[in-house]
Amino acid sequence: GGDSPLPLILLCGPTGSGKTSLAVELAAHFPLEVISADSRQIYRGMNIGTAKATSTEREAVPHHLIDVVDPDEPFSVADFAEQAAKAVRQIVARRRLPLLVGGTGLYIRALTDGLLDAPAADENLRQTLNQQEDERPGSLHCELQRVDPTLAARLSPRDRIRIVRGLEVFRLGGIPLSRLQEEHGFSEKPYRTLHLLLSPEREDLYRRIDRRVELMFDEGLVAEAQGLLAKGYPDTLKAFKTIGYRESFALLRGELDEGQVLEKIQLETRRYAKRQLTWFRKDNRLNVIDSLKEFGKIRKLIEHFF
Repeated sequence: GGDSPLPLILLCGPTGSGKTSLAVELAAHFPLEVISADSRQIYRGMNIGTAKATSTEREAVPHHLIDVVDPDEPFSVADFAEQAAKAVRQIVARRRLPLLVGGTGLYIRALTDGLLDAPAADENLRQTLNQQEDERPGSLHCELQRVDPTLAARLSPRDRIRIVRGLEVFRLGGIPLSRLQEEHGFSEKPYRTLHLLLSPEREDLYRRIDRRVELMFDEGLVAEAQGLLAKGYPDTLKAFKTIGYRESFALLRGELDEGQVLEKIQLETRRYAKRQLTWFRKDNRLNVIDSLKEFGKIRKLIEHFF
């Protein structure tokens, strides 16, 4: 029908850039509800290490797509896109503005551009696959026949780029690309979007990250990790590869001491933030906000968008 695209504000930014506090501040001026686009905050029981919005912050503004599954339950990019799209529709139906907040570029891209346009989420995976094909020509097409026979049947064994893409999507999202193409082929853009990127000065960001990791320790990150093991979850779960948890498990196993763990988490988080920024900066639709001091600029952008 004559559906006009739904409004959606995207607040992207690396870990530790202050997205949550900015969202809460914006909610004081606009009728907002937050949709979290963070591949780690979907897990219940992982609160401190994923820096979820506090209960106070959640009372100030409703948050969606936090605490969706237990750490041992599967949750794919496609699951996210589906649930987030539903949340957008419900928020707009309540005559409020959906604000997508997060740092997981693949989640954000999957919702706004459809999964097919999602760029390589993982350069390492792409390199590994290409290397495998160099060493054993034809092996990737065989693998694709196993996980996505429909797509494999359509592609020549020499069409390396598309074969790699198909395997990438399957490994990252857990769903055959051919099925996504049937279900999620976005013909027209479903959203009218305003893109905001919170990108503080690097020094400033790294300082914030180091401080935040110290706070996580004070709040009981290691005890939280221990509690997850006590519930019977194995420390090998994909969810537990999250920065902060894998190091805490190493501490609990006696492989590292507390000082080493703190430094390692700080270092890994800074590296992760750097990778996130590289990903976001590829997107030329972004309005870059250097710091929370530019609140006035952000308000104006939203007022015009509204």
